[in-house]
Amino acid sequence: MYDGIMADLIDELGRLPGIGPKSAQRLAFHILQAEPADVRRLAEVLVSVKERARFCSTCGHVTEEEQCRICRDPRRDPHSLCVVEESRDVIAIERTAEYRGRYHVLGGAISPIDGVGPDDLRIRELMQRLADGQITEVIIATDPNLEGEATATYLARMLAPLGLEVTRLASGLPVGGDLEYADEVTLGRAFAGRRRVDG
Repeated sequence: MYDGIMADLIDELGRLPGIGPKSAQRLAFHILQAEPADVRRLAEVLVSVKERARFCSTCGHVTEEEQCRICRDPRRDPHSLCVVEESRDVIAIERTAEYRGRYHVLGGAISPIDGVGPDDLRIRELMQRLADGQITEVIIATDPNLEGEATATYLARMLAPLGLEVTRLASGLPVGGDLEYADEVTLGRAFAGRRRVDG
């Protein structure tokens, strides 16, 4: 349909996760119609992120420093550790302002179909962090899907001998959702995680 540089741009944008052919085409035309200064700024940021961004040496979260802002913050609870799959999960939890502990980013989830096993994740680093005995609670906050559940089960087995309090984020019905549209797993979790209501 397109040839030359426009086809190359659409192809490259289409390689990004979550970007299908139509979205890639729409983004390509947006870039084509944008001001040259805006496109140059975007290009510079893309190059800079590859040069400057790295993963925190302690938790694995994205940072520009040796350690991320959360790991450097002395006000964070050093006894609580929330284990997540990706850095974007840290951001999502931080937006709630409900958790004041520290994090450990695994870098994915166990997925035999995709060839991702426990050795491909930052589980060894997690066990090293727990070795000093300072952490007393580990919150497993992996995604509530097949891969996330497999990872949570694996971690729970690994952590059981350590005598830590190991918890899993509750899952169930979303606020504003309708029962009739909930799948069986979600509805089952909602029943399993029900709590007493005092009135």
